[in-house]
Amino acid sequence: MRFDDSLKTVLAADVSTSFGARAAFRQLSDLIARGRAPADDLLIAKLRSLQTMVPVETRSGVARGLALVDPPASLVAFFASDTPEVAAAVLRVARLSPEDWAVLIPQLSPMGRSVLRQRRDLPPSAVRSLESLGSTDFALSDQRTAHERAPAPAPIAPVAAAPVTPIRSRGEPAAVLVPSREVSREPDDASPAIGTGSERFEIADLVHRIEEFQRGRNAPYPLDGAEAVQVASFRFETDADGIVRWIDSAPRGAVIGTHLAHAGVARTGVDGVAAGAFRKRAAFSDARLVVAGNSPLAGDWRIAGVPVFEQSSGRFLGYRGSARRPRIEEDAARARPAEVTIDPRGADGLRRLVHELRTPTNAIAGFSELIERQLLGPVPETYRERAAAIRAQVSGLIGAIEDLDMAARIESAALDLRADVIALAPLLAQIAEDLAPLASRRGTTLSMPEVADARVAADPIAVERVISRLIATLLSASTPGETLPVTVAQLGEALHVSIERPAAFVGRDDAALLHLDDQADDADGAPLLGVGFALRLVRNLANEIGGQLLFEPTRLTVALPRASATRKDAASTLVP
Repeated sequence: MRFDDSLKTVLAADVSTSFGARAAFRQLSDLIARGRAPADDLLIAKLRSLQTMVPVETRSGVARGLALVDPPASLVAFFASDTPEVAAAVLRVARLSPEDWAVLIPQLSPMGRSVLRQRRDLPPSAVRSLESLGSTDFALSDQRTAHERAPAPAPIAPVAAAPVTPIRSRGEPAAVLVPSREVSREPDDASPAIGTGSERFEIADLVHRIEEFQRGRNAPYPLDGAEAVQVASFRFETDADGIVRWIDSAPRGAVIGTHLAHAGVARTGVDGVAAGAFRKRAAFSDARLVVAGNSPLAGDWRIAGVPVFEQSSGRFLGYRGSARRPRIEEDAARARPAEVTIDPRGADGLRRLVHELRTPTNAIAGFSELIERQLLGPVPETYRERAAAIRAQVSGLIGAIEDLDMAARIESAALDLRADVIALAPLLAQIAEDLAPLASRRGTTLSMPEVADARVAADPIAVERVISRLIATLLSASTPGETLPVTVAQLGEALHVSIERPAAFVGRDDAALLHLDDQADDADGAPLLGVGFALRLVRNLANEIGGQLLFEPTRLTVALPRASATRKDAASTLVP
């Protein structure tokens, strides 16, 4: 019998620092979501106490991660009560029983219920519950002052109330009630009222409020004397004609109405990648979107989308997708062809697949090692050789699984990085030791530099992954007799770690190297997912930690943030 003390360990952790609070919040949420800790009021209260110390980006990442499990209703309710960004993240992916939905839906805000109305996988009882609350979500609240709500000095005879029709922009929880038949203009001091008692208000006042709403909706986004904070990402949906009808950011009017089928016909529009994909009803990624104006949504975007079809009839319904700001290298080379990346909506599914693959793969590696080393008893040499070959192949597969998991975390903004300082010399020595068998198989000499006092200010695991993946990728393309020297240089606030290109990569530009996935390479030690994927992973991970991958004529260089002199004493090293 084994006692699971994971919960006790998490509750005893130091949460006085920002890193400790983030780690405890993630771990406690994971334990509750996987059923390893009870979803009781005590633990939910603990999460609530940590909430203020955890950034909204981290809370959103944890909420999106609930797609990998079936969390209890109380945990979903906790995240659904958070900010709109966090609530939307969990309500898009949560899977609950009809009974739990019946309890949760009335507790949600109008925004939360609007997110659920976009889903097509809810049980019928949950859909009926949302429909029954429509009158509440779409009602216009009376926000007039007490003076405006005071009864008129002289009573006015009431007239029959005109039926009203709700007008709702898709994805907006609030709506405006407008008379469904034309009302003749009347003097302001003699306007008949709709309704009776405390709910009465005049038609002229209603028309005035509608006009104020329209003026406010079409007005430029207020800057309050300073530049508006730019939005970094948003999600969108289109109708069957390719017109954007909903986004989850503001101001919505800057993007709603944009047509995916028309490339470059307006100041706000998409490029030919999105337009061509729309004509074929195909998925697309890294298409360009330009939003005019000076709102927080203005500027250049990279968008990705997938087509949506009705399950029963196969009818095309439109696109669902996401938008992000272009990376530095994308902004500097706009004419470069779009690269194949993981769509953010598919990243959670990929992480779920990686989780399912990791356990059996590690088990195969463990059993093959037991056979190879005869830890369970004598084994014939033939079986030991086969076990060694299997273990070597599984080792490459485990590396590929880890790379896929890292790429999915980057695309879904779920990468958990911590600020730290790492000494470069012991890290390079450890990498050289790890890559020595690969260099031996390739017949190549890997020359590491003498680094006296160089330190990197970034997450240690991410730094190790960036440098080791870059060196391993170039080493796998080398030929017998080659020497690949690694150099380190300090340039301003950056540390440049460079490795010479092997002969196979000389003369290839960055676009050619980043698109080597389609070229089969069965050479010993070659990246299982391709050279292009490995280099794109290095580039994207370097960007996440404040660095950059540079493609120089004779070498490839990773520029990493250098630690300042005041932080030298805080340097740490990776434990092998």
